[in-house]
Amino acid sequence: MSTSFLVSGRRIFLAADCRLGIRNALFGSHLVSVPRRSIIDMSYSTHFMDFKGSAIPSSMKKLLVTKLSPNFRDAVSLQTVPVPIPGDGDLLIRNRFVGINASDINYSAGRYDPSVRPPFGAGFEGIGEVVGLGLSASAHYAVGQAVAYFGDGAFAEYVVVPAKKTVPLPSVQPEFLTLLVSGATAYISLNNLGHLSEGEKVLVTAAAGGTGQFAVQFAKKAKCHVIGTCSSDIKAGFLKSIGCDRPVNYKAEDLPVMLHREYPKGIDVVYESVGGDMFDMAINRLAIKGRMIVIGFISGYQTGSGLKPVRTGTLPAKLLQKSASVQGFFLPHFLSEYSEAMKHMLEMYEHGELVCEVDMGEMAPEGKFLGLESVFRAVDYMYLGKNIGKIVVELAHPNSSKL
Repeated sequence: MSTSFLVSGRRIFLAADCRLGIRNALFGSHLVSVPRRSIIDMSYSTHFMDFKGSAIPSSMKKLLVTKLSPNFRDAVSLQTVPVPIPGDGDLLIRNRFVGINASDINYSAGRYDPSVRPPFGAGFEGIGEVVGLGLSASAHYAVGQAVAYFGDGAFAEYVVVPAKKTVPLPSVQPEFLTLLVSGATAYISLNNLGHLSEGEKVLVTAAAGGTGQFAVQFAKKAKCHVIGTCSSDIKAGFLKSIGCDRPVNYKAEDLPVMLHREYPKGIDVVYESVGGDMFDMAINRLAIKGRMIVIGFISGYQTGSGLKPVRTGTLPAKLLQKSASVQGFFLPHFLSEYSEAMKHMLEMYEHGELVCEVDMGEMAPEGKFLGLESVFRAVDYMYLGKNIGKIVVELAHPNSSKL
């Protein structure tokens, strides 16, 4: 049911909290008493106010996938589109920060849902403030409230999201955004598939990245010994700072040789996101009853197939010989556990028990990732392997005319 309705031929919907408002509205020839609620006439954008008093524009910038390709720059274009109108149970959110994920190019290539055809929105996650909302949504949210969300089409200045799919936040901070996909993936996958026990050896690949940083920390909280792979000494230093017992710069050390020498009994749990040769190496180093969790295979995403070949011919025998297992994890299949995971991670962060490292491109050649235009640079930056922590893009919203 939409919140939009007509009063004297004008379209209106709820856009503020319930303490201010009108007492009566005329429907047909009858005067009907309604609760005190503030409403905004959506017929005129200058009447549609955000909580800081600047008018919300009638149009906005948004990144749209216009053709299917794993090359993000070829697949996606920046376009001007109308600002969407929320329905009865929806929030209109002004994005302040959006997150970059390795799977952004899987989505632009149409790999997740082949039935979806361009154009469609890109991006999976964002945080910002509520600037408009439907009548039902107003029971739990108010204009000005900080919220986060995980859903399609996040690369936009404004988004409409069902209220039930958002997470209330104490404030708008980029650190909170790191938890939405990256943190939740590590938290839920390790809880469900890792079955971690004290003293076990855990190998995290791409450990200094957006989700790897959380896998390291959650494994340490389970009192495991953690090995983390990375591509530079600077990243190895970061891993050491968050508790990783054995950071490995695989460009400076021979990873298979090191694992064979220092961990002769093998690895109990592998948190794997690289694929290709890294997958093959990790399979060979699994311990008896070892478990591998595959959360991605970034090394192949930029190829036409999305995959790099792995040596699967002897995989059944290797698993059988060690009573080992390989399991995949895809976050949308575990959404029943999402709210509880977010609640716990937010508590840990607020208590200083969780590091949420953010990389906003301050060290990138062209500087900080600011504005939707910089999403393209941010994706390139990720695939060059330059980031430490979660890549986040800030969206600036200059104040428009004050009323």
